[in-house]
Amino acid sequence: MNKNKHKWLKEYQSICEEIEYLEYKLIKTERELKRWESGDLSKLKLEKDSNASQLESIVKTTRHELEYKIEEKEELIILVSKFKGLNNQILRMKYIEDKNLYEIALDLNFSVGYIQQRHAELKRMLGVLDEMDL
Repeated sequence: MNKNKHKWLKEYQSICEEIEYLEYKLIKTERELKRWESGDLSKLKLEKDSNASQLESIVKTTRHELEYKIEEKEELIILVSKFKGLNNQILRMKYIEDKNLYEIALDLNFSVGYIQQRHAELKRMLGVLDEMDL
């Protein structure tokens, strides 16, 4: 199997993880900023180069990064939706559309057992590719 054939799946998962982290970072930073603006820290004086004085900039940068990653994810989904082949369809439906194997079997007009077997083979192949540093 071509080592790069299903690299999109690894990239998709990586982008999703980055989005989750950026969302967490944004919430955390906005919460901290709120404390400095109107919360329990609002009466304290900020030093010019302190971390707290940089919070607005960090929020802006994080929002920009998050928007970029979401756009990147959407572009990858569009690209992957154009891929042909049963293996790509199974992987797309399972890991992007979040369908279970029963739903995939119904959508693709295959038996559940056959889709389960193909999915198991794909997981094994991807595991081997992972070990080869996909």
